[in-house]
Amino acid sequence: MNLFWMILIGIILVMGTAIGTYFFTKKQDEKWLFEFQDSILKKQRDEVENVYNTMRGWRHDYHNHMQTIKAYLAMNQIGEIQNYLDHLEEDLDSIDIAIRTGNVSVNAILSSKISIAKKHNINVNCKATVPANLKISDVHLCAIIGNLLDNAIEACEKVPPQNRFIRVYIGLFKEQLYISVTNSTEATRRKKLTELITTKKGEHGLGLRRVDKIVEQYDGYINRKNEPGVFATEIMLSM
Repeated sequence: MNLFWMILIGIILVMGTAIGTYFFTKKQDEKWLFEFQDSILKKQRDEVENVYNTMRGWRHDYHNHMQTIKAYLAMNQIGEIQNYLDHLEEDLDSIDIAIRTGNVSVNAILSSKISIAKKHNINVNCKATVPANLKISDVHLCAIIGNLLDNAIEACEKVPPQNRFIRVYIGLFKEQLYISVTNSTEATRRKKLTELITTKKGEHGLGLRRVDKIVEQYDGYINRKNEPGVFATEIMLSM
């Protein structure tokens, strides 16, 4: 075998190995990404299920609550009734699902995340309306909202309680679905957008990239803004 053929075979072997490695790595990455997506969806489902089970438990105890209040009334213990009702009100506040967007899945994910935020003493202002007919699937829409709010909650936890806030707005803007999430942060300087992505480790870093991929999949637009103490994400999706 002359030198030419030896070189040619060597090149073919190297190329074959490179191509094989590329497809193997891509397959492994895809498998890992699907596993990650499944874990996120399971987490969100578990959160919603927790809210639902808490509500069922409260409803189950309804008659017991009424009997207790009636007993206090019979003894004319008005102060005890007031204390008891205050405790019930706190329980109800912790499972508030008064979010009505027009989309059941979005109602569930917003209610779940807002409930978690309030448990961390985060002031939440939410206004959301979701049209009936959308190109984006409910699963992908909830993945976007869930990831954005997970990151917002994480950021707020590092801020003094009196400064914690999250503002959520979802609605129509110029015949597109507009999603905006703004939250307080501990950052005291502006960061480059690339820095924001790369400094996120583990699940939250993957969550940001997952949001980008979904928006890209639907030919949407995403914009991140950061100023000292405030971070915002805006997303536009075609109807």
